[in-house]
Amino acid sequence: MAILAIGGSCPRNSCCLSTLASGGRALAQEGFFRGEKPPPLYLSPDLGLLSPTARNKRHFAPSRACFPFRGAPLRLALRPHGFPALKNDTFLRAARGEETEYTPVWCMRQAGRYLPEFRETRAAQDFFATCRSPETCCELTLQPLRRFPLDAAIIFSDILVVPQALGMEVVMVPGKGPTFPEPLKEVEDLLKLRRKVDVAAELGYVFQAITLTRHNLEGKVPLIGFSGAPWTLMSYMIEGGGSNTLAKAKRWLYQHPEASHRLLQQLQDVVVDYLVGQVAAGAQALQLFESHAGHLGPEQFQEFALPYIRAIAARVKSKLQAEALPPVPMIVFAKDAHYALEELAQAGYEVIGLDWTIPPQAARERTGPRVTLQGNLDPCALYAPKEQIGELVKRMLEGFGTQRYIANLGHGLYPDMSPEHVGAFVEAVHTHSRHLGKPL
Repeated sequence: MAILAIGGSCPRNSCCLSTLASGGRALAQEGFFRGEKPPPLYLSPDLGLLSPTARNKRHFAPSRACFPFRGAPLRLALRPHGFPALKNDTFLRAARGEETEYTPVWCMRQAGRYLPEFRETRAAQDFFATCRSPETCCELTLQPLRRFPLDAAIIFSDILVVPQALGMEVVMVPGKGPTFPEPLKEVEDLLKLRRKVDVAAELGYVFQAITLTRHNLEGKVPLIGFSGAPWTLMSYMIEGGGSNTLAKAKRWLYQHPEASHRLLQQLQDVVVDYLVGQVAAGAQALQLFESHAGHLGPEQFQEFALPYIRAIAARVKSKLQAEALPPVPMIVFAKDAHYALEELAQAGYEVIGLDWTIPPQAARERTGPRVTLQGNLDPCALYAPKEQIGELVKRMLEGFGTQRYIANLGHGLYPDMSPEHVGAFVEAVHTHSRHLGKPL
């Protein structure tokens, strides 16, 4: 029987402590909750605590498969199984094209700076240090669920952890955003990237965060994992950060097409393993972000983006089956790729995410009846009065219909948005979708 080990002082971390409590057994050693350092305790698979003496008598030993959180004051590791039963599967049913009683809703960047508790949690903490802390990622993921009746959670992380796994340095510069001190400039720079990436070693902290969050969600809603798509990741790695034109990255496509494909293939390989690892850790759906699709024209998208988007869906599903992991719905969000809706609808994803530039009726006509659509309210609509938000949501629902549909924004929430207006958006989706009922 494999067990997990914990030890050290307790920082009153809500995720860790609530997980321990959910096991049905209280911590027996006095002083643990006072931040003292008792002898190490050992955690059995059902979260029952054993003293060192009991552990020795029963010949238990920590499992090599269990991963202690790096640098965490509370050394707690949970196995990615035995998760609480899911209580609200509306999002998953909509993603699979099944009938739902109402339209599910979640928001990109729902764990974000618009929440005061998010800002308090992240105060004076480096962004990517936050991403590497499973406990903090768990807490940030859960925060919007405590405020709003959302139908899905999405793990707090960042798409640029993938370039980091390849050996590139990425820092978050205040007022500027993500920055690569040494971006890819010449084809020879590809030699600096790790040729073989051990995803479990380099990105295991994301998997730990997913497992911890799944337990702490207590089955309330499903948990979404995600990754950036190869073209979007490549563009950041060459531009060195954000860009209005992506001229440096697009120059590679024209001047170095073979090298561009090598890099895109390398990124594809890592993304596939990364997404499969997220499902193994507990993710119940996956979203692929092709955030920079709009910088490509139709021909470049067909050559440098779409083949890798297709391959990721096919390879992830194949590997999940080969590894006896559960199939999960996959979402592709290719921002501003309105010119490729038909192709995306046939790329192997159950859900197509839409930005706000596409009329709902047109999206339905162009994608057909076999995929679920997600989106697509203009994020800036949340600056409107609450009553107007409700009217905008109603029109959006009328355009999409209430079935085979997941409500969301056409992009992520902005830092200066009002939490009350986010709540009004969520409430309007639930209220109006119930009233509109099912389409003919």
